Amino acid sequence: MSAIKSFLVAVLLLALAACSPKPDFKNVDITGSTAFGKDFSLLDSDGKTKTLADFRGKVVVMFFGYTQCPDVCPTTLTEMQQVMTLMGSQADKVQVLFVTVDPERDTAAILKQYVPAFDARFLGLRPVDQAALEQVTKDFKIYYKKVPGSQAGSYTMDHTAGSYAFDPEGRLRLYIKHAQGPETLAHDLKELLK
Repeated sequence: MSAIKSFLVAVLLLALAACSPKPDFKNVDITGSTAFGKDFSLLDSDGKTKTLADFRGKVVVMFFGYTQCPDVCPTTLTEMQQVMTLMGSQADKVQVLFVTVDPERDTAAILKQYVPAFDARFLGLRPVDQAALEQVTKDFKIYYKKVPGSQAGSYTMDHTAGSYAFDPEGRLRLYIKHAQGPETLAHDLKELLK
């Protein structure tokens, strides 16, 4: 008799799972992937350690860049500001994190000025040291490389242009391709908030 009960419970669970609508993401669904980072430990502009648990209950969008970036970073942050506008009151349930790949120049003071200039809710994070930078970029498969400039001491940083999105429970769900437009991003973030 217990075999029949077990079978019926299994059938019922499969039926319920089939009834759950699958999110209609426009970006790359990486739900359940073990290839990417699940957490981080970085410093905010006040020197406080932040981990994913600090943002529980919010959708977290995590982007790696640097403040002297001439194109990708300001474009991404501007696009995220537009997403926040499109999200209306739901924007308060979204946390945008800008993680520097250039902590040599991106001091806490610079991040504190630069990142919130796009939206006061945005937060700049930096690694405690080079080893921490190498670890978090390895965990999230982020490419970055210092490229010497034409003058001594000047340089740019090549880096991955995509972002990651975590759902309110802290699960990594999306890889967001660069420059998709605010409407596409707002759609996916609203899906994550359902």
